[in-house]
Amino acid sequence: MTRLLLPPFSRRRLLGVAGAATLAGPAAFAQSAPATANNGPAIQVSGAQNAPIPIAILPFDTQGVGAQITQVITDDLSRCGLFRTIDPSSFVPNSMNNGVPVWQNWSLLGAQGLVTGDVKDAGSGQLRVEFRLWDVQKQAQVQGTAYTTTQSNWRRIAHIIADTIYQQMIGEKGYFDSRVAFISVSGPVTSPVRRLAVMDYDGANVQFLTSGANMALSPQYNPTRQQLAFVSYRDGRNPRVYLFNLQTGAIQLVGAFGEMTIGPRFSPDGNSLLMSVSRNGGAAIVKTNLSGGGMTELTDSSSINVTPCYSPDGSQIVFNSDRDGNQQLFVMNADGSGVKRISFGPGQYAEPCWSPRGDLISYTFWGEGGFSIGVMAPDGTGERILSQGFLVECSTFCPNGRVLMFCRQTPTGSGHSSNLVTIGVDGFNERLVDTPTYASDPSWGPLLT
Repeated sequence: MTRLLLPPFSRRRLLGVAGAATLAGPAAFAQSAPATANNGPAIQVSGAQNAPIPIAILPFDTQGVGAQITQVITDDLSRCGLFRTIDPSSFVPNSMNNGVPVWQNWSLLGAQGLVTGDVKDAGSGQLRVEFRLWDVQKQAQVQGTAYTTTQSNWRRIAHIIADTIYQQMIGEKGYFDSRVAFISVSGPVTSPVRRLAVMDYDGANVQFLTSGANMALSPQYNPTRQQLAFVSYRDGRNPRVYLFNLQTGAIQLVGAFGEMTIGPRFSPDGNSLLMSVSRNGGAAIVKTNLSGGGMTELTDSSSINVTPCYSPDGSQIVFNSDRDGNQQLFVMNADGSGVKRISFGPGQYAEPCWSPRGDLISYTFWGEGGFSIGVMAPDGTGERILSQGFLVECSTFCPNGRVLMFCRQTPTGSGHSSNLVTIGVDGFNERLVDTPTYASDPSWGPLLT
């Protein structure tokens, strides 16, 4: 058993006794610095996708933690595809005057936003991180906040600052202060070691949760608790669903139902779990209450019904079934009634995932052209392919629904690589997530608030 040691997940605990303090603008601008949240975003998302927002990030420091925080903020905003960070080498010297931007210098660079900040040693192992967001066009401070935290939490502070910038400039919550559960794949091709692991959304701070002695598969984040569900062979030859406590490292079997249990997904409130139970060559979707309320069968096992996923309001479930003779996607009410087929393409559909925004369902598709990751509306309309490859699978949405992460496998001389990549729901900005081993089966967790 592995005990997981994580930085505090409570934002209040993260910020320490001093907490997060709002910084007023410099005296000359203190009364002309309304928050963008009150006046609408600086740029609408659709516009930012076509023309990323140019933003200048003045280094918090040229070395040490300040430089590291600056780099993470820059990487976060650049990676999302909605911002274009301006090269610091083009900054005009002396473009800040007593803490106030020299607006003309930043306008000449085409900057719409400007980020400034500072990092100080607060003593007793604490850091004080201050940052300000400026609207160059309005010549006003948009946001000013100071955080006090432990030195080891500098990366989380950087993600929180990037999320704040994202929200003020785009008008909706960011997703940088989040974690992803995945399966680490290492060892020989003929007998790979598959370990349950978690990491920051950008691939940093990887922590391995299981030893690899028993194969782990299909992790899923509980949206409201420090808990993962995953599939393992740890108690026998058949795969079973287990719960992993992220605070204690304890592992718990979720019912010994049927021949095997696979494909776990939590309800939006985190109190129950959907999974598939195999019986007599078929598989039924069941719901089990995590407080011990027993099992409710939502479909029968006369066909193979697998990979269920709740809608964000918990009223519906999308799943994959071969009940019509071929693997397709279906939507039903949360009680199992009102089943309706939503996919009709010339191939097979699997692994549906409902966006936290409620507007899209992602899926894996394979047909004559190979494998693809696609999205469609919950009623099956608007179907479009985002990415294709030798094998692409296991899509999962970020907390605000704007980005997907999935697994891409590519043939190599000795077998195949397996990496995690992200892509916008518009099909642009595909990026590799750097992990220390090959990786598969991502599950994007909620914001760490």
